[in-house]
Parts: sequence; C-alpha cells; structure tokens
Amino acid sequence: MGGFGTPKKNIDDEVLLRRYRDNGDLAVLGELYEAHAEMVYYVCMRYLKDSERSKDAVMQIFEELIHKVNKQEIQRFGSWLYVLSRNHCLMQLRAEKNRHHVSIDEFVEFPLAVHPEDEAGEKERQLTALERCMDQLPEKQKRSVDLFFLNEKCYKEIAELTGYSLKEVKSYIQNGKRNLKLCMEANHGKG
Repeated sequence: MGGFGTPKKNIDDEVLLRRYRDNGDLAVLGELYEAHAEMVYYVCMRYLKDSERSKDAVMQIFEELIHKVNKQEIQRFGSWLYVLSRNHCLMQLRAEKNRHHVSIDEFVEFPLAVHPEDEAGEKERQLTALERCMDQLPEKQKRSVDLFFLNEKCYKEIAELTGYSLKEVKSYIQNGKRNLKLCMEANHGKG
C-alpha cells in the first residue's frame, strides 16, 4: 500500500472505480471510499465544525456517491470526491441558513423604523421583499451574493466555486448589494 497521496493510490482508485462501474458491487465502492473517508471527514469538519454531524455527512456522501459515480466523468477520484464533499457540506449549511434566516439588516443595511410590536411583521415583509429582489438580480450577481450572504463565503472561495475572477466577484457582490438595497427601498414604501 503506497503512502498518502502517492501515485500508487491514484492507480488503485482507477482500478477500483473501473471495477465498480463494471459490476456495480457496493463492496468495491466501499473499499474505494474507505481509502478517502478520512479526507472526507476532515473536509466536513472544516465546514460543519461538529464531529457527529461530520460523521453523518461521511455516510450521506457515500450514499450520494452511489448515484453520482456512474453519471460523471471522473479524472482523479480523490479530487472529485473532495469537491463533492465540500459541496455537500455547503448545501447543508445553506439549507440551515435558509431556515434560520441570517440577519439581513447588516447585509442590506435598511433601517427598521418601526415600533417594536410591529418588528416581527416588518421583518417578515422585509424577508419576502428580499427574496423577491434576489430573484430580480442578474444571474451572476445573484449567485455571488447568494454564496457570500447565505454561505458566508469569502471572495476567493466564491471565485473558486464559480470560476469568476476575483475582480468580477467583488463587482458582482457590490452591484448585487446596491441593486438589492435599491429594490428593497422601492419595496419598503409598499405596505
């Protein structure tokens, strides 16, 4: 068995991947996954910051693997699995954020000029308006703002995830924020 990251490992990956694609034997896929499970766990820990949730994610990612391995072109299994794991965690975080709603005030910076008893209803209206306004953004702005705002990604990570340049990402976020603010202000007048 070669050490971690040695060329031998990549050859083993290719052999196991081909064998699994040929016969669909889950034990083979399990063996292939096992060789990378530690890396998957650490990726999950980095994003989820919780060991139990990361262990659950390792299991969920294996289930995802069963469906995705045959549908995608995989050059280097380790790299492909890394991206799959990262995306799985990002989707999980995003789903949670959507449930809890991040503080939109500091993002769009609109004032809550209302009585405290109206605050809950006002917040609800603002969130609805924000979702409507998000849908009106151009696709690239929407995607950048979405990653920045809901997933708390930094510019560099957004550039990596989207393939946009760093300069483009900054521009999309700034323009997206401005457009959202204008849209929110326009909506604010509408009771």
